[in-house]
Amino acid sequence: MAHTIAHPGKRPQPSRRDFLYIATASVGAVGVAATLVPMLDQMNPDAGTLAAGGPVDLDLSKVGPGQQVVVRWRSRPIFVINRPPKVLDALKSQALQDRLADPRSQQHQQPPYAQNWHRSVKPEYGVLVGICTHLGCIPLFYPQPSASQPVTDWPGGYFCPCHGSKYDLAGRVFSGVPAPYNLPVPPYRFLNDTHIRIGENPNGSSFDFASIRQI
Repeated sequence: MAHTIAHPGKRPQPSRRDFLYIATASVGAVGVAATLVPMLDQMNPDAGTLAAGGPVDLDLSKVGPGQQVVVRWRSRPIFVINRPPKVLDALKSQALQDRLADPRSQQHQQPPYAQNWHRSVKPEYGVLVGICTHLGCIPLFYPQPSASQPVTDWPGGYFCPCHGSKYDLAGRVFSGVPAPYNLPVPPYRFLNDTHIRIGENPNGSSFDFASIRQI
């Protein structure tokens, strides 16, 4: 059972130490433990960068298949997940798409360069704003399919503990839940094969994050 990632009330001033964490939960594991441990300190921007809401760089080589990293950008948790081929096959399946409210991402909850079946620049890496589009709770990471956890017939994805909204591992919302929209995708771009910059669009794109919808 996954442990809750605490939803902050009054946020303390950000520090280098508390900026970046890695969730060690694995898609291939039996059961999921969302234990959080600090990553490399040199990857952490200073407090001035956080306060200014500037772009945040991430080394994807530190994120193994099935793992998720949680970083903070503009005071928002950003989920970055390494999705192995088994997960990508499931995201493309018609059986899953039939259960989703917006499987083709027709609502503008992502940049144009992420309006595809995997909702990302590269299929293997998902980058999502980790805030439920219903009332702003932080969804929990339950990547492993299960007959009963956190709800019956669970295909793997994100579950909001506040009101039961569900999302798949591309951040697409399920039908019949309180959340009306897919999880937003922030602006981001690849600096090279293994590094991304969250908060900047690729060259030629002018996507404005303020255009997304979130209650």
